[in-house]
Amino acid sequence: MVLIPEGEIKLSGDKEAVKIKPFYMSKTEVTWDMFDPYMIRGDLTEKQRVEGVDADSRPSKPYGTVKDFGDSGFPTVYPHILNAQDYCKWLSKKTGKKYRLPTEVEWTYACRAGGDGKPLPKDELTKVAWFDGNSEEKPHLVGKKEPNAFGLYDMLGNLGEWVMRADGTSVVAGGAWIDSADEVSSNARKEYSEDWQSSDPQSPKSKWWLSDGTFVGFRILCEKE
Repeated sequence: MVLIPEGEIKLSGDKEAVKIKPFYMSKTEVTWDMFDPYMIRGDLTEKQRVEGVDADSRPSKPYGTVKDFGDSGFPTVYPHILNAQDYCKWLSKKTGKKYRLPTEVEWTYACRAGGDGKPLPKDELTKVAWFDGNSEEKPHLVGKKEPNAFGLYDMLGNLGEWVMRADGTSVVAGGAWIDSADEVSSNARKEYSEDWQSSDPQSPKSKWWLSDGTFVGFRILCEKE
């Protein structure tokens, strides 16, 4: 986790700047190494797993594979918003600290890291992000590009990241490996679409996994005590 200092930010359309309190943010997108203990209930004994302890609050088995792009060191791909939120709840319970998804304002502030938020020229973007011009049509190991001024990796590109809006809805921010250079910035947003679960044969669709969300991941925030 990286300590993000206090400051202020003004988003497009806002009349006044928003003050940001210090918080901790994961240095990279949540990786499978971080997510697996929660997903496979690795924190429970064999007896607890057999008895189904806590099963209702853990991800159901996904349709198809979710590790087709890589495992250790790779970001967690395909998570539905509920999956990301419940991971934060699980981690909070395990550690006694308050983990959650960042708000849209917090995420944007951390992404800009003191910058103006304008899209980067392609040669500069290549240094910090995976996008369709250099990704070879897949997400990559985290932390292989240069960090931003706050020490955060892959805030732009690689996977878009779930963030929470002020009205309680969610959106994916930052752009991803499938996007063109001009679609990858601190202002980039993707609204959830049913197409993200088009190949899921279940009815209703999974509340845990996005069968076609090859570009969706998340990063976590820990509130500073």
